[in-house]
Amino acid sequence: MKPNSGTLVINIMNGGKAEAYEGVYQCTARNERGAAISNNIVIRPSRSPLWTKEKLEPNQVREGDSLVLHCRPPVGLPPPIIFWMDNAFQRLPQSERVSQGLNGDLYFSNVQPEDTREDYICYARFNHTQTIQQKQPISVKVFSTKPVTERQPILLTPTGSTSTKVELRGNVLLLECIAAGLPTPVIHWIKEGGELPANRTFFENFKKTLKIIDVSEADSGNYKCIARNILGSAHHVISVTVKAAPYWITAPRNLVLSPGEDGTLICRANGNPKPNISWLANGVPIAIAPEDPSRKVDGDTIIFSHVQERSSAVYQCNASNEYGYLLANAFVNVLAEPPRILTPANKLYQVISDSPALLDCAYFGSPKPEIEWFKGVKGSILRGSEYVFHDNGTLEIPVAQKDSTGTYTCVARNELGKVQNEVQLEVKDPTMIIKQPEYKVIQRYGQVSFECIIKHDSTLLPTVIWLKDNDELPDDERFLVGKDNLTIMNVTDKDDGTYTCIVNTTLDSVSASAVLTVVAAPPTPAIIYARPNPPFDLELTGQLERSVELSWIPGDENNSPITNFVIEYEDGLHEPGVWHYQTEVPGTQTTVQLKLSPYVNYSFRVIAVNEIGRSQPSEPSEQYLTKSANPDENPSNVQGIGSEPDNLVITWESLKGFQSNGPGLQYKVSWRQKDVDDEWTSVIVANVSKYIVSGTPTFVPYEIKVQALNDLGYAPEPSEVIGHSGEDLPMVAPGNVQVHVINSTLAKVHWDPVPLKTVRGHLQGYKVYYWKVQSLSRRSRRHVEKKILTFRGNKTFGMLPGLEPYSSYKLNVRVVNGKGEGPASPDKVFKTPEGVPSSPSFLKITNPTLDSLTLEWGSPTHPNGVLTSYILKFQPINNTHELGPLVEIRIPANESSLILKNLNYSTRYKFYFNAQTSVGSGNQITEEAVTIMDEAMASRQVDIATQGWFIGLMCAVALLILILLIVCFIRRNKGGKYPVKEKEDAHADPEIQPMKEDDGTFGEYSDAEDHKPLKKGSRTPSDRTVKKEDSDDSLVDYGEGVNGQFNEDGSFIGQYSGKKEKEPAEGNESSEAPSPVNAMNSFV
Repeated sequence: MKPNSGTLVINIMNGGKAEAYEGVYQCTARNERGAAISNNIVIRPSRSPLWTKEKLEPNQVREGDSLVLHCRPPVGLPPPIIFWMDNAFQRLPQSERVSQGLNGDLYFSNVQPEDTREDYICYARFNHTQTIQQKQPISVKVFSTKPVTERQPILLTPTGSTSTKVELRGNVLLLECIAAGLPTPVIHWIKEGGELPANRTFFENFKKTLKIIDVSEADSGNYKCIARNILGSAHHVISVTVKAAPYWITAPRNLVLSPGEDGTLICRANGNPKPNISWLANGVPIAIAPEDPSRKVDGDTIIFSHVQERSSAVYQCNASNEYGYLLANAFVNVLAEPPRILTPANKLYQVISDSPALLDCAYFGSPKPEIEWFKGVKGSILRGSEYVFHDNGTLEIPVAQKDSTGTYTCVARNELGKVQNEVQLEVKDPTMIIKQPEYKVIQRYGQVSFECIIKHDSTLLPTVIWLKDNDELPDDERFLVGKDNLTIMNVTDKDDGTYTCIVNTTLDSVSASAVLTVVAAPPTPAIIYARPNPPFDLELTGQLERSVELSWIPGDENNSPITNFVIEYEDGLHEPGVWHYQTEVPGTQTTVQLKLSPYVNYSFRVIAVNEIGRSQPSEPSEQYLTKSANPDENPSNVQGIGSEPDNLVITWESLKGFQSNGPGLQYKVSWRQKDVDDEWTSVIVANVSKYIVSGTPTFVPYEIKVQALNDLGYAPEPSEVIGHSGEDLPMVAPGNVQVHVINSTLAKVHWDPVPLKTVRGHLQGYKVYYWKVQSLSRRSRRHVEKKILTFRGNKTFGMLPGLEPYSSYKLNVRVVNGKGEGPASPDKVFKTPEGVPSSPSFLKITNPTLDSLTLEWGSPTHPNGVLTSYILKFQPINNTHELGPLVEIRIPANESSLILKNLNYSTRYKFYFNAQTSVGSGNQITEEAVTIMDEAMASRQVDIATQGWFIGLMCAVALLILILLIVCFIRRNKGGKYPVKEKEDAHADPEIQPMKEDDGTFGEYSDAEDHKPLKKGSRTPSDRTVKKEDSDDSLVDYGEGVNGQFNEDGSFIGQYSGKKEKEPAEGNESSEAPSPVNAMNSFV
């Protein structure tokens, strides 16, 4: 067993046989408060036995006959995966005619000549032992007979007409039918007396296998497979019975009681057959456990009455049947604790005026303390509708005002004591934009400015951000952001868009937007185009009850042809002053026949339209009042939706004034309960749009109709709509909540759907509430922040993403209808496995010496499990930034520093550092550091530069070069030629060419060597020391050996006697002095 852990490690890597550890294991954890036990853990060694040797006879089959090649794999643990291949390790092709059964056999519904081969090989793959066993090859030879006889289907498997199948609830049900026949039969599946479950039914192996996932008791029944071809059919009935291992209805939950209190432990489970419930106390059957007078066992419930501190114990509930068992531990803790307040003292809360304020008072105590709130030092207890008191102790002020500012005191008391805590509330003024940016139209290349002047609480610091089209402003110097404005210089077409000013404080945020439209500078046209003038002289003729003719004279079109006329009307009886669209006609038409409604006092006007825009409306025509009539139509959008569980609210869209067709508009509202032999109930209401029917049953369908009527009669018979009376909250919680942890950050939750009768409303879906209880690595609890995921419709599962690794979570599920949420299912506890850790929080490298460095680091912010070690890798970096060999060190997880010794002096090292859990390594962080230089070597190098002889030598060399340059300059001004020049003229060396004027060199001669690539000079060492170079300032290199001298005119005595000038090195890296000639060229 691992130290300080309950983990039992069985290691057979160094010897021993797995069979020696086969058996059933159970863990017991015990302290002075009681004992908890784990589920039974069964350990069985994996097995991959060899195939039994057998003599296989060749199969000779007539074309068209059926054939079964038996695999009969050895029995392994776990069972092997079967597949058929040939000698070339290629999978044998399968089809409706040839396929592999669930037992591994290869079935031929009818054989064909191409089935002849000698290498039908069955393979068994044992995944756990990573081995593959091979059966001896099977030979098949198909001989042909003419003609081939067609056959009606017969079933190869299962045999007989009926069979039975037992499957466990929640498992996958697999039913198989494989038939022989020619032509190849086609398989169909049905369920007698029902339908195959939707969304859970799948067909595999060319419909020969029926697969139903997540089976339940409702899937029990008779399933029939039918094999059919053109000659007939065959069928087989499989009677399926779904049994169930025990599953929780109500698992026992921990109890915290005070001395003298009562409580119950409930353990309810279901299964098929019904599970047997048994209780244990501290791992001992309760019948033989020490007696406790406060405890009474009643079947699946333990009742505690007037408990004492000695009643604390861990109780186990065992629910078992022949298919499995459940075991749950529940701790009954009898605790007497005075109150404690967990919220920090004098905590400051800041909110904006007119918004809610939540003041925390987290507490603990046993018995459960009572919480009271006071305001001020000597204030009275807070009560009234302006406060909301939450069960967790939080005080909510729904609408905080400026006078809500102050000190609030929370008092927690029980019979063992009293404690109080003070918190501070500050209510701030809201941030406002008192002058918002306005819509601007600006010509291209102009300048525009948007204002954004704000007012805010003096204690809050605002920040102003400008956005363009909900994105950052372009990175352009034309955009100038001032204290309270935005200015855009030299506006272009791409600046067109919406500009938003956002003001943020630590407590609130406000914004305002304005649109900028960029237009081209207006041209100076020769012709002025404009909107048309309004039509005039409107006239009504041919007045009838339901129609009239309107004519008009068009106005001036202003150089742009009129494209159409828009006719509008006013109802002076019902909506005076409001103009409505009637119709429109082409621009070539000046009369129109208009359809009218009864009981409307009409007047008309006309608007002309061209490409530039719309004209002003014409003057109104004369008025025309049409006669009254029955309503032509009934109200639209009739709905029946209850607002309370016992009512039905019938609503509709009222008719417009002109739709009433006459005075005295009313509505006849009728309703009756659907699917019940009831008469219609009717009521006539005034011109309203709602009627409430009271005293209805909860969520019952109703047939509804609403008919319009006026003083002249009724509208046509209305159509019926279906509505529902009011919803009520769901009655029950989803059952059988199960959690399957997929990985360290993702889990899948399942639940059973609630019966629709208990929903009592429109089923909208299910909500899963889940929250982190604690981190298993830190063992520290924190403020519970519940998360909610909603799954629409009648779903019975959902995914929970974004979980934290190595943590304990709780969840519950609730059904949701239009009224709200139903009761929560019992909290389900689940744990996420370990993940890889985050990178260490820091890595510092200190105390460099000649051969050592000290490393210090911080543990990962998110360990995501139990840290097993740290991995340190490092390697040297040379002066050309090349990396040396990599060294790796593993460091125990409890270490936080390390001294690295035996390093090279004056060397840079690169370090890579990460943490590990049992899952793997996390992200690494890197650092670089340098060991210090050898002090003795540095001292010697510095001493050379400070010696007197060295300084004198350098001064002499510099003086000699200066004299040489002066002599050369004087000779140049006198126009004299070097002797070298005279010899060059005499010999006419082809390699010596005159230089161009822009070369920056003498035109008299040029050394061809000057055009060769430059030499690389040596670099200064990275440790900043000075190294002695070879003859840095010597003139010997310019002559022939040590005898090289100068003539009086400055030319070389040696001239070109076999030694060429030394080539200058590149840039400032040269370690050699420049030649006198090149120096002279530069000087001139």
